[in-house]
Amino acid sequence: MAMPMPPPPPAGMPPMGPMGPMGPMGPMGPPPAADMAGMGTMPVMHAAFFWGHRAQVLFRDWPGDRAGAGMYVLCLFIVLTLAALVEALSAASRGVSSRRPAVVLALTGLHAVKMALAYLVMLAVMSFNVGVLLAAVAGHAIGFLLARSAVFRQATPGDAPQNGALVPSEAEPKP
Repeated sequence: MAMPMPPPPPAGMPPMGPMGPMGPMGPMGPPPAADMAGMGTMPVMHAAFFWGHRAQVLFRDWPGDRAGAGMYVLCLFIVLTLAALVEALSAASRGVSSRRPAVVLALTGLHAVKMALAYLVMLAVMSFNVGVLLAAVAGHAIGFLLARSAVFRQATPGDAPQNGALVPSEAEPKP
């Protein structure tokens, strides 16, 4: 004798699986892949970091599954550049203060652009791709090195010593 099939759930209710609604993990688990009207199949969202060039970063189908590693490398370079630009914009606005309305508006616009880029980098990292994370961290490090450190700047006579450096009069004893 066959067991009777349970009645289908009412409209709007999630399908009941063998272990509860929405499959084995219940309502807290990931929803099943669905074909929404006009949207196609939903992409798989990763909840842990993964490594590979088949990732969706920032935009649908970018860098894309079929594009290969070349588009993925371009994606990593763009994330690195955006992160470096965030650091450069932070350094550019640092130490500038003025009450002139034009300067205040320019700094406000610069800050808005910097925050938009920072959020784009954050969203790219939220793809949970290890390569994207490493590109973002490297971009911030390179941007900091180029924009804020004194490694690539010439010291001017009026620069104050930093980090315990000796003043020229203390460095060489006078006879």
